[in-house]
Amino acid sequence: MDIFDTLSYYFQFPQVRYALIVGVLVALCASLLGVTLVLKRFSFIGDGLSHVAFGAMAVSSITGVLAAPLQPYIDASNDMIIVMPITIISAVLLLRTGTKAKVRGDAALAMISVGALAIGYLLMNLDVYPKSTNVSGDVCSTLFGAMNILTLSSTDVNLCIVISIAVVLVFILFYNKIFSVTFDEDFATATGTKASVYNLLIAIIIAVIIVISMNLVGSLLISALIIFPALSAMRLLKSFKAVTVCSACLSVFCAALGILISILWGTPVGATIVAVNILVFALFSLFGAVKGGFKK
Repeated sequence: MDIFDTLSYYFQFPQVRYALIVGVLVALCASLLGVTLVLKRFSFIGDGLSHVAFGAMAVSSITGVLAAPLQPYIDASNDMIIVMPITIISAVLLLRTGTKAKVRGDAALAMISVGALAIGYLLMNLDVYPKSTNVSGDVCSTLFGAMNILTLSSTDVNLCIVISIAVVLVFILFYNKIFSVTFDEDFATATGTKASVYNLLIAIIIAVIIVISMNLVGSLLISALIIFPALSAMRLLKSFKAVTVCSACLSVFCAALGILISILWGTPVGATIVAVNILVFALFSLFGAVKGGFKK
């Protein structure tokens, strides 16, 4: 009962409710396309784009400082204005690096990922960067997440709700096309489906999800939200629709439980959510092994 009393006390504060709402919505959006990325063997696009978003945040902070004299006329402190376009452009560039490109997809992913991470850290150590007394702490919070999710405003929550609704609607409306592109891109193209357009749509959605996820788990742990629920669902289920629905349910459950544990015991939000996802994956792997044994 002490746990429930503690949670009841914390949920009196709007920031805690905001954190849970954003966490659940972000987890839901990330899980929807996680199955597609895993099946297309492009799981690490989330990891690469998260590094790009980290570098873009450093660029955004410096831009805000340099544009300080223009603050009365523009909102130079809004990271989303710079981070979102840079991440989306990087997603499109990664998509364009096909087999005919001079730099193949996996090599391009590694180049963009490592390059953005290095440039972001370099910029964070420049004198013009608005850093606190602990640069390492700032970097660690950005990479691995922090309790700053508890400082979300109602505007942040409303923006996350709008983006989440848009992502879910796009996924539902284009479900059949995404399904066909996921399993057999050549056949989808032969039947008249513009595979490149839907691949582009998938890349843009993933970029948007990554940007809104950074406050929750940090840039290095975002790919866990995309990959683990899908892999867990695949341990027990086979059909694309069943795996997608199960993945979404697992992702929401793990995010909610991770946030509650973080609030109760003061653990890092992102790392706690990932730890819960790992535990669920281990359990589903065990169930899958037992189920396979029974079938034999």
